[in-house]
Amino acid sequence: MIVAISQIFGGAGLAAGITVGALMAQEMLGTDSYAGMPVALITLGSAGSAYLVGRLTHRYGRRIGLSAGFLAGGAGAAGIVLAGATNQLALLFASMLIYGAGTSTNLQARYAGTDLARPEQRAKAVSLSMVSTTFGAVAGPNLVEPMGDFAAAFDLPALTGPFLLAAAAFLLAGAFLLVFLRPDPYLAAKAMAAEQEASRPQASDRDSSGSSSPFRNRGLIVGTTVMVLTQIVMVAIMTMTPVHMQHHGHGLGEVGLVIGIHVGAMYLPSLVTGVLADRIGRPAMAVVSGVTLLLAGILAAAAPADSMPLLIAALALLGLGWNFGLISGTAQIVDATTPATRAKTQGTIDVLIALTGASGGALSGMVVAESSYAVLSFAGGAMSLLIIPVVLWARRSRRSGRNGESTSTNLPSVR
Repeated sequence: MIVAISQIFGGAGLAAGITVGALMAQEMLGTDSYAGMPVALITLGSAGSAYLVGRLTHRYGRRIGLSAGFLAGGAGAAGIVLAGATNQLALLFASMLIYGAGTSTNLQARYAGTDLARPEQRAKAVSLSMVSTTFGAVAGPNLVEPMGDFAAAFDLPALTGPFLLAAAAFLLAGAFLLVFLRPDPYLAAKAMAAEQEASRPQASDRDSSGSSSPFRNRGLIVGTTVMVLTQIVMVAIMTMTPVHMQHHGHGLGEVGLVIGIHVGAMYLPSLVTGVLADRIGRPAMAVVSGVTLLLAGILAAAAPADSMPLLIAALALLGLGWNFGLISGTAQIVDATTPATRAKTQGTIDVLIALTGASGGALSGMVVAESSYAVLSFAGGAMSLLIIPVVLWARRSRRSGRNGESTSTNLPSVR
């Protein structure tokens, strides 16, 4: 419950960068070619913070790791407001990096729900944490205009308004976790796992012999690949949608509506997604993710720029495909790790996801400048189909492992 409440605040904070980050860069730089830089910098900052939060969590628990990340994100959001007020591009970019700590921490919090969950309910546990983000994440983009008016009342640029909200939201999330997340779920899970290993020394020796490690490694590979591909596609298309809309006469209110529905689709279906991933398996949901992202890319590419319903549908599908990929991939990562090393592994994988997302955000503006938004959207949708051969490879490897190693067939990571 404590993590869920913090996710409401965190969701409101992460939406600011998604909604107006590219527009701020476009306004300050006077060109579209680098409009993807803010999202790229935010994502790059989230990569560094994911590593640090993972290490802090491994050593001190979720409470310290997550609260530190959220507090840093709040400081970054405040720096963005100052950069907009003083028109300092260097400060803007530096603050975007720090702001990324809040966005990555918001995602890393999804792991907290799995620390004490049973193996057959891990995807559902991820979804419970993520669905809480919906309330803040949907409200954030739809508060773009009111927060812009609020900022203007203090002689600040209208585009800094959402970052005022982000600063308050991230700081509240960090403070809330720091005070109330007791006992720490990760430290409790580690202690329970250590007691179980001590009481079953023979089973521990058998596990450490390496018979199951190929399956665990495969779970890490597949889970990471699914999340990396979905992140690249989602970030690339999402980053340039506000710029694309603004070029065709849409106002901030309409941009906020489209992004708000997109973010809602990223998080709101989580409860259903988690149940499905637990029941029909992680690989099946990963394939559904790839197909959904393909449909999103095709629709975004084909939609007339003045058609709000089609843009909304395309971005909703984009968020939904990301949701399917993130939850199924996260569940596979948790299945394939043990409490002793889980936090470090999760942090390292989130670094990779963030770096690839940063690349997608940075290249998206250049692709659109040299071609079009339609080309970017179609290419992103097509890229998502790479998930399918990865899943098929894992299933073939699983069958081979079953033939050669009967002791490893019960591992949940290869369902």
